[in-house]
Amino acid sequence: MGARIGSMHFMYNYQNSLNYTYQQQTKLFEQSDGSSLHRASDNPMNYAKLLRYNVSETENTQYRENLKTASSWMKNSDDVMIHMTEMMQTLKEKSVHAANSDNTEDDYAAIYKEMFAHMQELVATANSQIGDRYLFSGQKDMTKPFEMSLQMYERGQAKTLDRSQAAFFKGSDADYNTELFQMLTVETRDSAGNVTGTYYLDTGGGKFGDNTGKGNLYTKDFIDNGYKELIAFGCTTIKEAEASTNSKVQELLAAGKVDTVSDFTVSDYFTNQGLLKDDSVNSVTLNGTEYFFSTAKQNIVTYNGDENLISMVKLNGATDPGSDTVNSTGSGMFGRDLFDNASSGNTASGTAMLNELFCVCEKVSSCDIHWMSSDGVTITDVAHSTLLVEETRIGARQQLYTNVEAMLDNQADNITEDITNVSGADIAQLATKLMQQTALYNLALSMGGRILPQSLADYL
Repeated sequence: MGARIGSMHFMYNYQNSLNYTYQQQTKLFEQSDGSSLHRASDNPMNYAKLLRYNVSETENTQYRENLKTASSWMKNSDDVMIHMTEMMQTLKEKSVHAANSDNTEDDYAAIYKEMFAHMQELVATANSQIGDRYLFSGQKDMTKPFEMSLQMYERGQAKTLDRSQAAFFKGSDADYNTELFQMLTVETRDSAGNVTGTYYLDTGGGKFGDNTGKGNLYTKDFIDNGYKELIAFGCTTIKEAEASTNSKVQELLAAGKVDTVSDFTVSDYFTNQGLLKDDSVNSVTLNGTEYFFSTAKQNIVTYNGDENLISMVKLNGATDPGSDTVNSTGSGMFGRDLFDNASSGNTASGTAMLNELFCVCEKVSSCDIHWMSSDGVTITDVAHSTLLVEETRIGARQQLYTNVEAMLDNQADNITEDITNVSGADIAQLATKLMQQTALYNLALSMGGRILPQSLADYL
């Protein structure tokens, strides 16, 4: 007995075939954008690879954007710091000139004007911006970092050790030129307020500092000249002199070393800028003797930024704050001194060298040749070296980012190639298939119009 196939079943099969042909044609039209993958069902294995490659591409794009921003930041920082190091070099040369005893008072007045003008320009340059962000404010980059006071303040005086003094009293290496080794200057006075003696208080810090408030009080003559006699006896450091059994060495040491200070912290008396915390407390009593703090009136620079570095990650994997940071802060550029070093008890001021340089300016103004030849030249040399080291660090970091940028550009090309390999459409093959599917679809429509039963509407 034969089976009869109804017209409805025939129409149903035809419609399914037509829809399938249309779907195939639609998929081919989708691939005309150059991609063969638009959904997971197109090719599950390749689609999974595509998702991984897309993530890699997104990360690579973000890292390259970070690199562009970081390079721009460091390039601007480097340009500004090069200009500042040039000004520092000029200040260094002027200080050497000021240490010349052949200068007249008019010469000193002219040198002071030049140095003070350079200091004003230096502070203004340190406030440079990129867009509306300050380059050297740390993470407080919307805050103007450096403010120079118009008013002059009484600032504590520090004795800055030269190279040979630092080697003897601090045991420093010969190449110490990015660190200031200083002692606090104190005085004894008579009832009328006249200075009767000048002494230097070693408050700790440096190689021999134990950061516990212990230190020594020395006479001015011993720091200036007396220690050289100990060197002649073969004592290369103060520690060796203290341990020596030579009676002459001990005699010389006793003449220069007035007292041992067991409990003195700079932060108890001074701010990190070197200003007295309480004007009424301007002295310290050591073993029954009152020593007054020596001060000098000068301009003060305040740092309003912070010491937090800005990190712009350039590679995937574990972050490395040491190599991902792109900016400099106040203490990075201008170091630390007696009033804000590790043993002072104070936090970094961010303006140590700037305030020391303003002190140099005032010493030039007062024609203090002896101080300039001993302390002033050392301060300007260390200030210049400190800024130069920081500028070099930024330059090296910029080169590192440039190298990584080249690597990421190559990586981006590789990722693009991988994406093309798993999802790219063969345009020539696609065009051929599309023509075939279009022809089949049109043919199916034409045949359907001829063989399908006509509806009542066709007769109307």
